[in-house]
Amino acid sequence: MAPDRTVAPSAPLMRITIMRAFLLATIVTLVTLATASAQDYTLGTLAIAQPWTRATPPGAKVGGGYLTVTNKGDTADKLVSVTAPSISDTVQLHEMDMKGGIMTMRALPDGVSLPAGGKVEFKPGSYHVMFIDLKAPLKQGEHVKARLVFERAGSIDVDFEVGGIGQTVPMHHDMPM
Repeated sequence: MAPDRTVAPSAPLMRITIMRAFLLATIVTLVTLATASAQDYTLGTLAIAQPWTRATPPGAKVGGGYLTVTNKGDTADKLVSVTAPSISDTVQLHEMDMKGGIMTMRALPDGVSLPAGGKVEFKPGSYHVMFIDLKAPLKQGEHVKARLVFERAGSIDVDFEVGGIGQTVPMHHDMPM
């Protein structure tokens, strides 16, 4: 009978194998979370990407909402209103602009035009959704349900993911997908 010549893997080789498995599991988990959190929506020829908002401190009366709307169609449309009754009875579309070194903000009661084949970004310092008279502070990690109403495409319910108080880009914005 021949002697048993099986060799147990060396400790360093075992550590490398375990570390590779852990790294792979971590990457898969992060990509899955990023994909699940960075919710995108489609309504007809409109693509609505990454609705998000910021957490607000206690006592804050307003919050801003951000997203990107791409009109892939041949006909212009318009975002005419947003509602979010769970957090605010009044929601307006606003625009911020720099004029003569002064930042101005104004409500857009007629909505925001979405040109055919164009993209409109709602982001800090530009177009945004304004949640007015918040019923409670917006808390990081939560989701805000809202309905977007378009002139031609109709309406769609979306979730705005609540990020950190000072956040300036959507969650997982720079994560590889």
